[in-house]
Amino acid sequence: MSGYTLYDYPRSSAAYRVRIALNLKGVAWHGVPVSLLQDEQRSPDHLARNPQGLIPALDIGGGTILTQSLAVLDWLDATHPAPRLFPVDPLERARAMALALVIVADIHPIDNLRVLRRLEAQFGADAAAKADWYRHWIAEGLGALEAAAPAEGYFGGDAPGVVDCCLVPQLYNARRFDLDLSPFPRLVAIDARAAALAAVQAAHPDAVAPTA
Repeated sequence: MSGYTLYDYPRSSAAYRVRIALNLKGVAWHGVPVSLLQDEQRSPDHLARNPQGLIPALDIGGGTILTQSLAVLDWLDATHPAPRLFPVDPLERARAMALALVIVADIHPIDNLRVLRRLEAQFGADAAAKADWYRHWIAEGLGALEAAAPAEGYFGGDAPGVVDCCLVPQLYNARRFDLDLSPFPRLVAIDARAAALAAVQAAHPDAVAPTA
């Protein structure tokens, strides 16, 4: 196979961001499934790729593997600059990074599978309690993003940028957990515009080969 190798799981928000970015840039890649539900991310083979035991991990060849989705997107922008995901202007770049981090640093880490499992193991949280936890933190973060969202186009302007790459997977997860999205009409509209793009459609979890 040609192109980069993405160690991937369809419903992983972080991997989903990277799939969108790779597709938007027209970069050749192929996925290797790592099942989070079967704890394959903790296997010796995967820990050798990423000692954190997380995905995604992007093998770019020459023995180099990149981890952490936002770092991967930054590297892709530096090495495959068209179309741009991060603004060139330093101030606009900082603003875009701040909005992306609302999802990457503030929503996602406390809602991912290992945290939900810890809630169950340590505090006895049942499925309903875990879903309520999940919805609470998504809604809090989306409220901040809605206040900053443009009325037209994307966070990235006329085309999706780094914030949009992060937003699409987060709204996918919001729907999975039955979060009421009516308070976030601008975000929903951005997501709908992105969903019409072939590159984004191809990155959707349903378009990725399923893993157990």
